[in-house]
Amino acid sequence: MKISQTDIEGLLIIEPRIFNDGRGYFYESYNKTKFTEAGVDVDFVQDNQSFSHKGALRGLHGQADPFAQGKLVRVISGRVLDVAVDIRRGSPTYGKHVSIEISGDNKLQLWIPAGFLHGFATLEDNTIFTYKVNNYYDKASEIGVIWNDPMLNIDWGISPGDVLLSPKDELLPDFNSFQSPFE
Repeated sequence: MKISQTDIEGLLIIEPRIFNDGRGYFYESYNKTKFTEAGVDVDFVQDNQSFSHKGALRGLHGQADPFAQGKLVRVISGRVLDVAVDIRRGSPTYGKHVSIEISGDNKLQLWIPAGFLHGFATLEDNTIFTYKVNNYYDKASEIGVIWNDPMLNIDWGISPGDVLLSPKDELLPDFNSFQSPFE
């Protein structure tokens, strides 16, 4: 398992070692010891999974304290463009984002610590996305920013006219109106 730092501190790309043979493949998707050695010492409390059609865009979401979440995200089948936005006000990368294509084929994962907004755009039909979190979901703690905010300038890899949004995501504020709860 190779764990690499991105351009934003704390945001990590995990590349598992894949063992292929005539039966298929095997890989270790999580190893607490290796994550702890990389500085990610968390206890996961919940696993979530979504199934999405091509063009579905989920995000940009997060949760404020005391329910702030770190997420370990991956794709079981299909492809997504995964995006994490730094919302730690004191960070030199505040408002910056990292995007990475994650797929069932490349088996990459992204560790997104608390203090980030997260979202993904589905690039293929029948995409199954899964993630582990280190805190429970709490509706009252939800925070977010609209996906197409011009200040963030995120290229989601899909035409804006093809984006499928939830009614809730259509109403998220822009980045200038957003009050980050993270220092």
